[in-house]
Amino acid sequence: MAGIGYSRLMIDFLKESAPWVVAGILFIVGLVGCVLPVLPGHLFIIAGAIAYRLMVGPGAGIAWWGFAILVLLMAIAQAFEIISGSLGAKWFGGSKWGVIGALVGGIAGLFFLPFGLILGPLIGAFGFEKAFAKKDNRESVNSGVGSLVGVVAGMVFKIVIGVMMIGWFFVDVFWV
Repeated sequence: MAGIGYSRLMIDFLKESAPWVVAGILFIVGLVGCVLPVLPGHLFIIAGAIAYRLMVGPGAGIAWWGFAILVLLMAIAQAFEIISGSLGAKWFGGSKWGVIGALVGGIAGLFFLPFGLILGPLIGAFGFEKAFAKKDNRESVNSGVGSLVGVVAGMVFKIVIGVMMIGWFFVDVFWV
């Protein structure tokens, strides 16, 4: 008879911990994806929140508007990621052509993951400065390096947003 009680305890433990384990794994993969461009990090974080909600049910504590906030944070991070290389090029003294080149290079870099996301804006800013703005090598390199700094800042911003998304999940589950 004691074995039946132990089995019941294990089943209850698994039912209660499985949603947290699944959500936790997806959150960790999501944070890694905020750094590695081959993984859609913020989508994994949202998937963790959805998995938790589906596994626990309506009493999960996360509301529909909580998901809306997660999606909004993800959209902000994605928008900043796309323009961060251009902002960096501009901040380092690039012309409008360097900014456009960084943006075009960033978009083109999406097709050459993972290195394309880092090298695309750099090559785009440098190339557009040389070809269209007729800048010398030093100015073109400054614009390219600026785009690289912007891309790195974008990655840091993505990590911060990912941590904020996970933080919001816990706030929504436990306090809202």
